Amino acid sequence: MSAGKSQKTAGFVLKSLAYGESDLIITFYSRDFGKISGIAKGAKRSRKRFANVFEPFSQIALIFSRKSRDTLALIESCEIIDHYAAIRADLEKTLTASYFIELADAFSPEGKANDRLFVLLADFLDWLARENASDAAIRFFEMRLLQISGFEPALGACVRCRKPVANGEVYYFYPQEGGITCAACARPERYDQSVSAGAVRTLLLGKDMDMEKMKRICMTDSLAAESRSILCGFIAYVLGKEVKSLKVLEQVRRYCP
Repeated sequence: MSAGKSQKTAGFVLKSLAYGESDLIITFYSRDFGKISGIAKGAKRSRKRFANVFEPFSQIALIFSRKSRDTLALIESCEIIDHYAAIRADLEKTLTASYFIELADAFSPEGKANDRLFVLLADFLDWLARENASDAAIRFFEMRLLQISGFEPALGACVRCRKPVANGEVYYFYPQEGGITCAACARPERYDQSVSAGAVRTLLLGKDMDMEKMKRICMTDSLAAESRSILCGFIAYVLGKEVKSLKVLEQVRRYCP
């Protein structure tokens, strides 16, 4: 395979796929080039060149080359920056990190750099290595990812009458409208789920909160359920599918409290 000039960047491993007897196709999110897929020749056989570097959510430094932006890159060398051993030692943290990575992959177009997304992954994986995997952290990651990706839901005011959120009021979230409506504008159907002003305000707070303050946020069961309903329903609507790793994470949480 002939290729162009070698490029060096840092990136997070999003996923890997076996190709032939000895190769791997790696998708990674790089700081300088966005999401890129490349082939690591002989990666399944070479312990010296690619030893344990392509595990999901590892942060790596890699050198690659490619003929053009539309072709598969050739991964020439790769080294671990951070393997996140503290995350991998804990099942719930591992599944949470996998969810973050799957969302980043799903919301990232190929070859479009977004430094804010790279920093988001770095910040939350660093945080997760030190702290417990909480409902608040997961919801705040979702909010920030949606904001960065241009899909931030409108939670500050009713999308119809534009009246700001007020304490004690009841709201309804409509994914197809991209935000909340007040009770006066909603005309809710039988299966529409209401959300409290408290859940809305918590999510708005979390999207801009300093990382070190997140551990102080403890969601009640009802608040966690409301927040999950808003964001996971909206993410599934935007993507047109449910995120598999979230279902696995929630099953493990349910049966291994």
